[in-house]
Amino acid sequence: MIELEHISKTFGTGAAAVHAVRDVTLTVQEGEIFGIIGFSGAGKSTLVRCINLLETPTSGRVTVDGRELTGLSEKELRQARKKIGMIFQSFNLMPSRTVFQNIAYPLHGSGMSREQVEEKVLSLLELVNMSEKRDVYPSQLSGGQKQRVAIARALASDPKVLLCDEATSALDPQTTRSILRLLHSLNEKLGLTIVVITHEMSVIKEICTRVAVMEDGAVVEMGEVFDIFSNPQQTITREFIRTTSNLSKIYDLMEEGSPVVDIGPEELIVQLTYIEKNVSEALISYISRQFEIDVNIIFSSIEIIQNAPLGGLVAIMGGPRRQIEAAVRFLIDKNVQVEVIKDGRDSAEHRAERR
Repeated sequence: MIELEHISKTFGTGAAAVHAVRDVTLTVQEGEIFGIIGFSGAGKSTLVRCINLLETPTSGRVTVDGRELTGLSEKELRQARKKIGMIFQSFNLMPSRTVFQNIAYPLHGSGMSREQVEEKVLSLLELVNMSEKRDVYPSQLSGGQKQRVAIARALASDPKVLLCDEATSALDPQTTRSILRLLHSLNEKLGLTIVVITHEMSVIKEICTRVAVMEDGAVVEMGEVFDIFSNPQQTITREFIRTTSNLSKIYDLMEEGSPVVDIGPEELIVQLTYIEKNVSEALISYISRQFEIDVNIIFSSIEIIQNAPLGGLVAIMGGPRRQIEAAVRFLIDKNVQVEVIKDGRDSAEHRAERR
């Protein structure tokens, strides 16, 4: 549905030039929910605005639904843009118009009769669960309600693509989840191709199938959401993932000298990470019984993404060392990544040296 080929966007010239997007090539499939994530200044919003040519790329080609936009005249481009809806963080509703009038605005000049416009707007209001708000003004709406109206307005011209530029950044977590559920529902009901721009990894894992990670204007990592979460290759990606997991708190406890991480010589603190989609067995209870070791879970962060468990846990393993090592080998064979964070024997030797 969307093909970006070697897209670059530079603002300014010479020494003052800002290279906002650098040689980005990616493809978004029809009916896909594709995520683009990056910290502030990564170039993600500029890139998404290149898709509908709100920003004209300095170089490269943009093709949407088989039509190369970068080669169109201004008039042809205006027509092509009607099939690309867009919603923003700030909603961009017209405050002097009612909800009904805001949604009807894109239909002006469409050739539709007043009755047809009303029927269309009412169906969109029902689609986004806002039928009872048709005659109120934006100032009377909550943030989530405003975004629902903005989504309905973006759908008025029956687009094939919906671009979402930080569409949930101004919303609280509960409202964010409701908007993401709505987007997912629209994707399924309408076959809508959705591109989500965000700086929040939680948004990506909620609804996206694939994700591109941007840093300094370039795409540094791209793939299925499960693969990116389970085996991140770039430092920036690992930083994003840490923002959605509490497993890194173990390092804070160790730095603080917490008694929680004060282990004996026959114990290990390990982090277990699921890295394969087929990991669905009750592994912790199994290794505890099979290898006769104690497994005390300190932190856990496990979710179901793309119908598979993703995440991991931090635990203290205690028992005879050969039994622990056998359990670790078993977990590795089951495609669980095992990282020893602290070895009780090392701590015991350190204490002996100090004495």
